[in-house]
Amino acid sequence: MKYSSLSDFLEQGKAALAKGPIAVICVEDLREVDTTIRHHRMIGFREIILLAPDMLELTETLEALVHRVPYDMHADDALALAMNQIIDATAPGQWLYYCYNAEYLFFPFCENRTIGEMLAFHLEERRDAMLTYVVDLYADDLDRFPDAVSIEEAHLDKSGYYALARPDPANHNHPKERQLDFFGGLRWRFEEHVDRERRRIDRIALFRTKPGLRLLPTHTFSDEEYNTYACPWHHNLTATICSFRTAKALKANPGSRYDIDTFKWHNSTKFEWHSQQLLDLGLMEPGQWF
Repeated sequence: MKYSSLSDFLEQGKAALAKGPIAVICVEDLREVDTTIRHHRMIGFREIILLAPDMLELTETLEALVHRVPYDMHADDALALAMNQIIDATAPGQWLYYCYNAEYLFFPFCENRTIGEMLAFHLEERRDAMLTYVVDLYADDLDRFPDAVSIEEAHLDKSGYYALARPDPANHNHPKERQLDFFGGLRWRFEEHVDRERRRIDRIALFRTKPGLRLLPTHTFSDEEYNTYACPWHHNLTATICSFRTAKALKANPGSRYDIDTFKWHNSTKFEWHSQQLLDLGLMEPGQWF
């Protein structure tokens, strides 16, 4: 269904926000929107909200799978403004997820288990949010794929990821409990082209709605417990968002476009589009999930 604006959707499309899990796909350009929609429908999201520019064209089949909302993702704080309105309109306690186009969510054993099953288990462990690592994907040959996007020839870094304690400015910069800042991938290897505040690869992309909850521009939440990677008792599930977003930006930005001939290095490996590879590389954690 198509809507005239986000306000129109929040008024007329409330039924889509009554029961999750719900995915919000934020379209920044026209690359791989169709595969992003299909992937998230395939892993079991009940509803998909597509925030997209008017110029985007979809087939009738894909249009039927989404709630199409015109939205400018390039406006200041566009993501947080949209998500916080959606949070307010969504029934409390529903699972929401957000990503951009050309990003693909993987969780442990997602090939034969749905997102709903995984989140039901996560909720049983008294968790209301899930940490996701944004793992950069990139084409192996930038001469063949100048925008760095290729589903068939996607590669990722198999090492080079690390975490640092997250300082708490309200407590003399002592480390926050069960919170870390994660780094790696293209944002680490080409950090001279990435603003310091944009170098983290952690994102709380899966969370339960509740009154007053706010998504911040840092991809964290106003409720500090939502920003933790695990409960106090044991390791919890984490997930991975495999994303062409950084590669696209580095090749589109005039300041970095001509400085980068290839993203491949000795730690590149072909992406197999399977959760087991991400588990083997330590890019997500199964916790107690069997």
